[in-house]
Amino acid sequence: MEDGARRTTAEAARAASARTRAEQALYEVIRSILPALAPEEITGDKHLRDLGADSVDRVEIILGVTRRLGIDEPMSNFSAVPDIDGLVDHLSRGPLA
Repeated sequence: MEDGARRTTAEAARAASARTRAEQALYEVIRSILPALAPEEITGDKHLRDLGADSVDRVEIILGVTRRLGIDEPMSNFSAVPDIDGLVDHLSRGPLA
């Protein structure tokens, strides 16, 4: 395998791993803040408010997941994230990548 192909494969593996860690951490935090939700209700296309999270819940979820992942990022960076998949993408592009 050429160095370029190896590097691309390694980068893809790191990106997948970062996304998996971000997704797992986010789902765990959501379930801890919104315990009445069934796991199957938490899907990538839903916004946190679709799950019943009020503004305080949303702040707690973002703070909880960033702390869990060791990410130091202003809350304002998360305001434009449209849904759970977008949040996972945003989290996995940071220091986890």
